[in-house]
Amino acid sequence: MTAELNRSSGTDQPHYFTFADPPDELTLESGEELGPVTLAYETYGELNDQKTNAVLVLHALSGDAHAAAFHQGDNKNPGWWDGMIGPGKGLDTEKYYVICSNVIGGCKGSTGPSSTNPKTGKPYGLGFPVITIGDMVNAQCHLIDYLGIEKLLTVVGGSMGGMQALQWMITYPERIRSAIPIATALKHTPQQIAFNEVGRQAIMADPNWRNGDYYDHSPPPDKGLAVARMIGHITYMSDTSMTEKFGRRLKENSDPSRFDADFEVEGYLRYRGDNFVKRFDANSYIVITKACDYFDILGKKKMHEVFPGVARAKAKALLISFKSDWLYPSYQSLEIARACKLAGVDASYCEVTSTYGHDAFLLEVEEEGNLIKYFLETVNGHEVSHQNAE
Repeated sequence: MTAELNRSSGTDQPHYFTFADPPDELTLESGEELGPVTLAYETYGELNDQKTNAVLVLHALSGDAHAAAFHQGDNKNPGWWDGMIGPGKGLDTEKYYVICSNVIGGCKGSTGPSSTNPKTGKPYGLGFPVITIGDMVNAQCHLIDYLGIEKLLTVVGGSMGGMQALQWMITYPERIRSAIPIATALKHTPQQIAFNEVGRQAIMADPNWRNGDYYDHSPPPDKGLAVARMIGHITYMSDTSMTEKFGRRLKENSDPSRFDADFEVEGYLRYRGDNFVKRFDANSYIVITKACDYFDILGKKKMHEVFPGVARAKAKALLISFKSDWLYPSYQSLEIARACKLAGVDASYCEVTSTYGHDAFLLEVEEEGNLIKYFLETVNGHEVSHQNAE
């Protein structure tokens, strides 16, 4: 089947692909079964006749399928990687057919805790099964099959998206020609797990959380989710970027005696938290952060045993990190590059100088885009065109 296409320079709504209808549910890595499963996805550019120019973009923790352009009726909120995707950009939609889907466990159109459990007729809540990065990728593979694409030109993503790119390299090396994991890790460190756990505990401490069964109640656990986002956002920035953006400036009409958000940085964090609860689900936050924490590509393997399938498939890899990123520091990307080299994978590594911290993978689109643009030209051997054969 051929899915509808939407142009990166235009506007469109997401598409939806549903599969795994009972009794053919999706078997998760936990052994549990999930079905039916819906994935929300968007596409940009045009798939060529040979179906060789497809790029799968993989979103981070709080991302979704809306990676670029604007939706109809909304000219204020472009996709989360709009600076990277479009004509002439790093992922040039005049050359590439770009796909982005919301992960399972999410809350922006794909099956997740807020979806209706067909067995009960009510939202799953925390009855939603434990999912892994591997489960997310297995679901994406069903979407790629549905789109009729045998091999992706590349899979690319930052943070949790980078974990998914690594999982594609492990699980489906024969289905990709290259991978671009950005600002990510082979596994979470105790510190990374600790930050996620504090966020989860903030949600669970909200009296409106109701053990995850809050969908029929008002209000939802917004305060806990807002605090979780505030904690997360601190880790996404750097000391330098926060100093440059806020310094120790006080807000107008601040009154220290009220213990209010007197500093500009306090007001900013509250603003980010309050806006996050308007678009994200608390249970999805818990489920997805757990998936990140459980992620461990190495497992009990040694470095040289991690990517042999990628080497056999002759797929290339580009690893990108950012100098000021202290959430996913550069040494973790270097570990990935080292594992690739030990397994015989044609891998390149680049550390980008930036003061933005972890958020740099979303903001440094010019330099990052140039790296990706030239890497994809080496993968293809020549410039890819979206033009179909006459």
